[in-house]
Amino acid sequence: MSKGDAALFGGLSTQTMKDRLAVPDGRPLADFLPTITIKAKDFANEITNTQVKQRDLHGEPSITHEHIKNNHDVRKLLTDRDIVPEQLPAAEDVKKLERRLKSEAKKLPKQTSKLAGPKK
Repeated sequence: MSKGDAALFGGLSTQTMKDRLAVPDGRPLADFLPTITIKAKDFANEITNTQVKQRDLHGEPSITHEHIKNNHDVRKLLTDRDIVPEQLPAAEDVKKLERRLKSEAKKLPKQTSKLAGPKK
């Protein structure tokens, strides 16, 4: 279980969040998280990375403690603004979105008329 995820999601495990958002087996939770939750996770990770360097933290226990603390702090920031990460709906499946964008990109040249060349 990711202790950082549990801190961000109010004690819920990564697997519990995957179940809540109906994430298929073998797919990452992040593929279904809303953008604000992804940014929150990234922000907590970057705070941890910075603190590890600034405080010269070593070893799993001290780094894990720092990571959990940072996720709690980011959660507090969100919940103070009535954003509860574990209550947000799933975002569109990233893989489906990628497929749709590729399909639409293929259709674009067919939908546009050719540009007229320079007049002579």
